[in-house]
This record gives sequence, C-alpha cells and structure tokens, in this order.
Amino acid sequence: MTTLLAGTSFAPAYAEEAAEPGVIITDGDRVHVSSTPPPTASAHGWWKKVSGPGEKARVTVDLQVKNADGSWRTVATGSKVVKPGGGSARRANARKQCVNVNRTIHWRSVIDVDIIGVVDSPEKAVTATQSLRCAV
Repeated sequence: MTTLLAGTSFAPAYAEEAAEPGVIITDGDRVHVSSTPPPTASAHGWWKKVSGPGEKARVTVDLQVKNADGSWRTVATGSKVVKPGGGSARRANARKQCVNVNRTIHWRSVIDVDIIGVVDSPEKAVTATQSLRCAV
C-alpha cells in the first residue's frame, strides 16, 4: 500500500510493493479554533482511496503545539475507524480546550491512516503550522 500525502506527488513507498498494491491519500484540515464554545483547538483527518484493497481505515489525529525549544508536543489525540471520503461522518477529530485565548501559540496536526487488514506504509501527513490565540 502506498500513501500519497495531500499536496505531494506520487512516489512508491517501497521498491517492491505487496501482491496487491494500492494508493491512498491522507489528508486533513488545518488546526483551527472551533466555532462552538468553549474555545477549543480542533483538527480533522481523513483518507481517500485511489486504488487497492481495503474499505475502512483507522484514522488517528495527533494535535500538537510547538514548545519554546522548537520541538512539538502532542496535547490531544483522536481516532476513528472510517470509510474513505472525508466529510463529517468519515473523519477523525482531535480537540483540546484553550486555557488562555490572549496568548498565541503554534499548532499543527499529524494524521496517520492504517487500512484495516492491509499492510500499508508508515508515512503520516503533517498539516501546515497555524498561529492561534489558544494556549494550553
């Protein structure tokens, strides 16, 4: 199984593919402050099937903040088994309530898709960094 991360070009993950190779796209939205109270950082992840086996996948979203030393720290994780496609019913969500909305910090999410019953590659999608008024 080859994973195609959103915004990248196709490239096989391994020199030799399994007997039934396939291609998926791992995608997600940028971390944002949810529109419903209380103020909460939120991110979604989903997958799209281009070809190959597998009808469902466990999508895991790690919500991360940037530390003062430049490293990233996971503050929340969400996981859900979904069919391909995205949309509100076909995505995983990670959320973390803001403690301080007057301080701006950097956020990103890391999305992992594991196709149920299929060996797939270990690649993960990383969303673009967002500066949000939402400290934890």
